[in-house]
Amino acid sequence: MYGAILGDIIGSPYEFDRGNKSKDFELFSSYSEYTDDTILTIAVGEALLEAGKDAKEEQIFEAVVKNMRKWGRKYPHAGYGMEFKFWLCSEEPKPYNSYGNGAAMRVSAVGWLYDSIERTREVARITAEVTHNHPEGIKGAEAVASAIYLARTKNSKFTIKNYVEREFQYDLERTCDEIRPEYFHQESCQKTVPEAIIAFLEGRNFEDVIRTAVSLGGDCDTLAAIAGSMAEAYYEVPIELKTKCEKYLPEDIKEVLWQFDKFRA
Repeated sequence: MYGAILGDIIGSPYEFDRGNKSKDFELFSSYSEYTDDTILTIAVGEALLEAGKDAKEEQIFEAVVKNMRKWGRKYPHAGYGMEFKFWLCSEEPKPYNSYGNGAAMRVSAVGWLYDSIERTREVARITAEVTHNHPEGIKGAEAVASAIYLARTKNSKFTIKNYVEREFQYDLERTCDEIRPEYFHQESCQKTVPEAIIAFLEGRNFEDVIRTAVSLGGDCDTLAAIAGSMAEAYYEVPIELKTKCEKYLPEDIKEVLWQFDKFRA
């Protein structure tokens, strides 16, 4: 999950089109911070560890609801959307048919834990459906988890691209140079996930993937979190960036991060 969290932290100062739309920017600054992307990534990761690899759908669903509400209430000012805030406070939380990119930005743990792409997609769908039960929200989560699974099982970018295009009908033929000029703040899966995947496909190493995603502008902490989650699986995260990442995180988040890394190793 380091890749997603680093993307969130590095992209956070430049969200809402506050960057210069280039890859030449300060990687960490006094304005860098973790946001809701990190909190909910940790929540889903912890939920899946608690449920276990062989958990049934209902068990996974309940664990994700419980842990997202626990972490969301513990960190209530992390930048959640309005509908998610209502969900956090509701006595009986129900999915609200969202197609926002939250389903995709929190899914990275799923790509690491399961032994087949079919199971990976099943669990990704469940983690999305607790809130984002719109077909596009589910599709975004499944696409990202699938790309992570394929990357960590040593498939090429060519294979990853073809699988995502075939299974999810995203247009991955565009380049970041083509996307960048007209791209602006978008919070839907359909306007975030393909762009994040393209940034991953174009990137030459882990850091370059993050820089490429941030350079697109818009909701770039989430773009970079999604792209970074795939880049971690493909390239691994340099140790110096892991160390830097941890300096921004409170102890309880680091504990889950370390537990997850130990489990998936």
